[in-house]
Amino acid sequence: MTKAPKNSLKTKHWFGYMFGDWGGCMTFTLMASIFGLYCTNVLGVDTITMGTLTIIWTIWDAINDPMMGALMDKAFAKHHNKNGKFRPWLLRATPLLAVSAIALWTVPTFLDGIPMLVALFSFKILYEGAYTMFNIPMGSLLSAMSTNDSERASLSSARGVGSMFGNMIPAMVGPVIIGIFNDRNSTGYMITGIACAAIGFVICLLHYFLTEERTVVGENTKADDIKFSDILTVVRKNRPFVALCIHGVCICLMQYAAQTLGLYMYSGVYHDVTYQTLGSALSSPFMIGSMVAVPFICKKMGLERVIRYSLLIGGAICGLLFAMHLVMDVHPLLHGVMLGIGSGFAMVSIQMQWGLVGEAIDYNEYITGKRTEGSIYGTFNLSRRIGQAIGQGCAFYALAAIGYDGLAEVQTAGTVLGLKVLCVLVPAIFILGSWAAFKFVWNITPEVRAAMAAKKAGVAPTEQ
Repeated sequence: MTKAPKNSLKTKHWFGYMFGDWGGCMTFTLMASIFGLYCTNVLGVDTITMGTLTIIWTIWDAINDPMMGALMDKAFAKHHNKNGKFRPWLLRATPLLAVSAIALWTVPTFLDGIPMLVALFSFKILYEGAYTMFNIPMGSLLSAMSTNDSERASLSSARGVGSMFGNMIPAMVGPVIIGIFNDRNSTGYMITGIACAAIGFVICLLHYFLTEERTVVGENTKADDIKFSDILTVVRKNRPFVALCIHGVCICLMQYAAQTLGLYMYSGVYHDVTYQTLGSALSSPFMIGSMVAVPFICKKMGLERVIRYSLLIGGAICGLLFAMHLVMDVHPLLHGVMLGIGSGFAMVSIQMQWGLVGEAIDYNEYITGKRTEGSIYGTFNLSRRIGQAIGQGCAFYALAAIGYDGLAEVQTAGTVLGLKVLCVLVPAIFILGSWAAFKFVWNITPEVRAAMAAKKAGVAPTEQ
């Protein structure tokens, strides 16, 4: 059961929600964009060991997502915290996130051998746990701040804008700082890691203070009604949720493989990592423009259709870029701009998917009678972590398979071709896989929405 909103959605709520992903991504983006290079080129971890560690870390992160979501649901059902269901967790997680991130980028650089690996492994585990404690309530908060599709689209856009800044700033500034000190020197990585953690800490606090849980969600749900096994029913009956999970695996595999391998492409093929910053800067106007335009387009076409068309266009652009690499020498700036625009179209699905998560939560309440945002959001995040594990972990195995040598000044022709396949063709394939999930699995039609609205209004729904 969901109570009526306390007040209208305000501008401060929009900015407050924007700061959530902005603050979290200030450190999280580094894990995908430069963490691999930090481990292989500075700490000296070989690619096979790195791939294995990455899979272990990501499995841990995947497991703790649904656990954290269910814990939030059960804790609120039992205690009904007067400060809200989600926001108290944000305040607990923010300092842990900053401290664990700083430790990860500093402590291992002072150690060697097994002690270094132990420190690297432990601080990454701590960081991933802290990030989950922040990310799950932050993402679930959307359903407690919105009451209709328009507000969901608005807050999804806010999160998308925050994610864009949170991803763009570390991805653009980090390579420059690292390039100044050389990508085999720890100093640039330490400066980048500490600065991003400190800035992220402040922005996460702004997220806490500027957001508000406008609706009371699941107030009549009892703690004993919530079981960890409920998610099995969701998987069996909730097709929109299944579509989102397929999308989560595909789009995160694309995203994290591209981020993990991006610098390797510029280092191994173009021999200058700063081209990534230039390419990001040149494609950023498109990213900013899409963030502004997409919410208005969604009002005309609907969230799901906009996401579907954006994925199809993004996959086509990446496929065209790979074809160009096969027949000509593509200038690094052209590569960066085309890949940035193709990925940008695909990223629209990430920007706006949170509104669809809210719709899947409503659909689940419609078919089961239970309102469990935390469990559903946490399990959706599990699917995203699976994609992350494959994208990041297997990326390092793929580097080994194509013969990448981190100590070599020049890579072999076969390795160069392999980098182009991994950095351009593989993302195109999985962008189109995400498109297929919404095309063939998603089943919330206007008729289903009408039935959901009728049931919420107390009218007997049509059998679906």
